[in-house]
Amino acid sequence: MLYERCRKKSGYFKEAGRHNTDALLRLVREYMEKEGIKDIVVASTTGETGAKASKIFKGYNVVIVTHYFGFREPGKIELQEEYKKEILANGAKIFTGIHALSGVERAIRKDFGTIQPLELIANTLRLMGEGTKVCVEITLMAADAGLIPVDKDIIAIAGTGRGADTALRIRPANTSRFFDLKIREVIAKPYSF
Repeated sequence: MLYERCRKKSGYFKEAGRHNTDALLRLVREYMEKEGIKDIVVASTTGETGAKASKIFKGYNVVIVTHYFGFREPGKIELQEEYKKEILANGAKIFTGIHALSGVERAIRKDFGTIQPLELIANTLRLMGEGTKVCVEITLMAADAGLIPVDKDIIAIAGTGRGADTALRIRPANTSRFFDLKIREVIAKPYSF
């Protein structure tokens, strides 16, 4: 009986990729309105997806999480100024910081060819797709920055490469309490990735 009341549908995109972004954002908007969730974390590299999300979710607590300075090229950030201005004008926040599931461990792997626990966790999450790993990671980052609550569910949106193709309902936790984080529901993700 209880199972019947808890049954929900997840959406699956045939393939991963940025072409799913607009459909995913609309789906999440409907979901958030229905579920009464007010906090959303969105991964965005150049800011294009962040700008779209900040417009669609205007009035919500929207946190756009970017790559850190030097991710692709030393001392540079991929976030484009035009998108940054649009995101902020729509009332969203931008968080730029080291990735919760890599950091110094990425340097150890690159220089010494050995994997460390954080990258092992990241690769395990990738079993559900790149977007799943990124959703968990940006949730940890936003929680550590105090930009989202850790005592109620939020929505995390990420993608495979560019754009957005994955949305999860998550009960956040701080990085130091990683195993308290709970993926409550898969709202949508790619079927093939």
